[in-house]
Amino acid sequence: MRLDKYLKVSRLIKRRTMAKEVASQGRVKVNGQAAKPGTEVKPGDELEVLFGQKHMTIRIDRVEESAKKEDAATFYSILKEERVDNN
Repeated sequence: MRLDKYLKVSRLIKRRTMAKEVASQGRVKVNGQAAKPGTEVKPGDELEVLFGQKHMTIRIDRVEESAKKEDAATFYSILKEERVDNN
């Protein structure tokens, strides 16, 4: 599945256009490599995402084309989450 679609379906980012923007700006890495919106992701991959003040490392557990809001949290495991100071 494409990275931008995964970020939307898993509800890590609410809109696919925002997911594309974040990936295009180089704020997402897949398995340590900078990723583009079209990068393919699969279960077992690790994502590093920089959301403004927060840096998250996530392992992909499931990949599906669509998900109910309640099921979205089962798509990934948070390995590390830290605040980033932009001083």
